[in-house]
Amino acid sequence: MALSIAQLAKEHQEFILAKLQEAEQALHPSSSEDEELVRRAVFSVRNKSVVFERFNGASSTLYASVQDVRPATVEIDFAKEELRCNCPQLKWCRHQVGALLALYQYFDSVQNWSSAWRAQKSVQLKSLAEERSPESWKLMVNEVMKRLLPPGRILEGYGLSAIRTDAMERLQRHMPFEREWQPLYKLFMELSIFNTIWRHLNETKGHSLDSPYMKYFIDQSVQSFESILTELTGRSRLFATDPFYDAIQESVREFLLERQGLFADRLQIYMLLWAVLFYEKPRREQELALINNLENPAPEISLESLKLLFYVLLQKESLLQESIAHVDGQHMQDLFELATFAKRAGESHAQSIILRAMLPFSEVFLQQTVPVVKRAQYVRQFQLLYEDIQLTEEQEATLYSAFGVYGLQPFSFFLIKKGRYRDWAALHQLNLSSLSYLEMCGLKDVLQVAPATVLPLYHLYAMTEITQKSRMNYKQAVRIWKSMRSAAKRAGKTAYFETYMQTIRAEYKRLRALQEEIEKGNLV
Repeated sequence: MALSIAQLAKEHQEFILAKLQEAEQALHPSSSEDEELVRRAVFSVRNKSVVFERFNGASSTLYASVQDVRPATVEIDFAKEELRCNCPQLKWCRHQVGALLALYQYFDSVQNWSSAWRAQKSVQLKSLAEERSPESWKLMVNEVMKRLLPPGRILEGYGLSAIRTDAMERLQRHMPFEREWQPLYKLFMELSIFNTIWRHLNETKGHSLDSPYMKYFIDQSVQSFESILTELTGRSRLFATDPFYDAIQESVREFLLERQGLFADRLQIYMLLWAVLFYEKPRREQELALINNLENPAPEISLESLKLLFYVLLQKESLLQESIAHVDGQHMQDLFELATFAKRAGESHAQSIILRAMLPFSEVFLQQTVPVVKRAQYVRQFQLLYEDIQLTEEQEATLYSAFGVYGLQPFSFFLIKKGRYRDWAALHQLNLSSLSYLEMCGLKDVLQVAPATVLPLYHLYAMTEITQKSRMNYKQAVRIWKSMRSAAKRAGKTAYFETYMQTIRAEYKRLRALQEEIEKGNLV
């Protein structure tokens, strides 16, 4: 049996070495949990707790049992190049590592392997976490990331989010116990991991930033930043945290100015942190001065866009107005992002200045520049931005004309907000859709306040059903009339509705099926 196992180990030496290399990258010697896992795996080999029971030649699978607190079974599938263990641990477990090392010992020294693995440890993450300084936190990230992202490693697209999650899980084990520190720790680590991964992609040939995986990775990270920032804004800031905020400021600046590719996405993250996290005026003035003195920036970096951000934050409205006075339709996307930034930062006056500058170019931007699949989304975002400022009737007409067919719903809510219920009803008489869409446009709100204005609409929808001339459509017409009856009752026009139904019956007396449905519906 020993001879056959030795033979198997030598035949599959390449596979065993590859799997052990994966384990080396996944398990960090600076982590006390990972160090304990490897120590117990090595002990199981020395103690002869790993027993190879049988080999299935048909499936090329080797079965091993590991004597532990609870015995475990490990399957080594050489054909599929997989390891499986029946213990509850999801990733690498001591049983899998022990089984690999039990094979590894047939062609090399287990002691040498474990010594080489431990030699990569420079300092315990736990001791770094206890120091609690930006420098020690950076070292923690470096310790974890140099294991997960060794120089030259080519990352598959789907591996981006996995590495981010894995690194964050390892670092969260050393999160401070004090609740006041936890959101700051998470933000610091998330941003540092994100920055490190992006730098690795820039420095290693063979990576493309233009992929759905990269977009998912960025979106996932932005959602995490937003969630953490929500936690941070609800907490008082400790004096001892100031150096960490300084480090985060430097980190996000480095990310924006020194990383490469997808500048718009990098700028979005930069804007997010400056809108929510850094609210001190001296800090903002310091950053603006640094941008003004920046020499030879990368061609993709728009210094003008960066200056506009700080004109908004520092309420330099004259400079803001002067800077955007000469913009044209080509800069609409930048202005849109800037207006969204101003809203998030709570700078309503700056938001108003930007939105008024955008208004003349809105129609061309929404109907020609924005892709068709995104127009409804942009229209809704435009509406939310413009709701915050006062417009003249002429400006309102310009705005909602720019929305085109995608503006029916936002225009409906605008009319309801202004109390223009007759105009709301007229709009939907001109643009008949469906009752379900009418409800999405605020039908229930209008019924609560001005039910009489909805009666002509119900009539039009009922007539549309009757023209189809089928019993199914007649039933739908009856349902609409029932809703119309409720609206008439609410408006105090019950007599009007009764007269209306008598007129309908008289006009369509030859449609027997319709007459029957009206009687079934007790509408007369």
